[in-house]
Amino acid sequence: MKRREYDESDVRVRPGRRGSRPRSKRRPEHADATEAMVTVVDRGRWTCAVDADATRPRITAMRARELGRTPIVVGDRVGLVGDLSGATDTLARIVRVEERTSVLRRTADDTDPYERVVVANAEQLVIVTAVADPPPRSGFVDRCLVAAYAGGLAPVLCLTKADLTDPEPFAAQYAELDLPVLVTGRDRPLDALADTLTGRVSALVGHSGVGKSTLVNALVPDAERAVGAVSAVGKGRHTTTAAIALALPDGGWVVDTPGVRSFGLAHVTATDVIAAFDDLATAIEDCPRGCGHLGPPADPECALDERVAAGLLRPGRLDALRRVLVALR
Repeated sequence: MKRREYDESDVRVRPGRRGSRPRSKRRPEHADATEAMVTVVDRGRWTCAVDADATRPRITAMRARELGRTPIVVGDRVGLVGDLSGATDTLARIVRVEERTSVLRRTADDTDPYERVVVANAEQLVIVTAVADPPPRSGFVDRCLVAAYAGGLAPVLCLTKADLTDPEPFAAQYAELDLPVLVTGRDRPLDALADTLTGRVSALVGHSGVGKSTLVNALVPDAERAVGAVSAVGKGRHTTTAAIALALPDGGWVVDTPGVRSFGLAHVTATDVIAAFDDLATAIEDCPRGCGHLGPPADPECALDERVAAGLLRPGRLDALRRVLVALR
């Protein structure tokens, strides 16, 4: 029998565990990704509206692997690739998250260092509170104002149930802050509120029982149907535990945030709040380091008091601002 001769082709070379070819760190740029806004977040899936168009079918998407653990919340502007038809059982990919223009943040309490972004890119924060049943809580309103100023949102105070009592005494507390105040009740139309929201992205916050759901249902005729559809995906989860963006009939979005009952402010400083006021932001540059801007005796050298003494700042405006700053303490 003739002896067989072997060569290198007869030897099987097993590749290394990680592969013989080095893995590239370059990722596709996805320049052709379609821009969309996140309207619902539900455990690893994001519902998005393309071009913020309320008439197009919503698209369900997953986060692309290259984004890692990048947080994506309601209101985020994202780039989508894949199946954008919105048909049942289709899934797109979120490949990019645009830079945020504003953030509504909170912490679990005032000592928790972990920030939770509730809504991104909202232009307004509408603070809904009843003037009676339940009685208004200025402390909650003050904390919401702090969160709005620090996050870059324009605050709006909406007082409900004005048919039960006069809303003016409560509203007067915020007159010096130049805070828009809208009043609603059984015998009052919602025209002013609708005009304020139309064409903008607005987040609504408020305690249970203040009438926020009533306002949302009146402003968005399909609100109950939209929230019900989200609940079906959540397998029994209560519909009031997550933020949801609802399209307004005449343009714009209202983000209902029923899960937010209070704001921890561990991530906010007094300087963050005052920086939102154009007439005060430069004044605090003359304050000593570590100034809390509360005035004597805590901050005896606060530059804001000097502006009052010089007639450059109304005393009532400073008092109103400092009452809000007390929420940080």
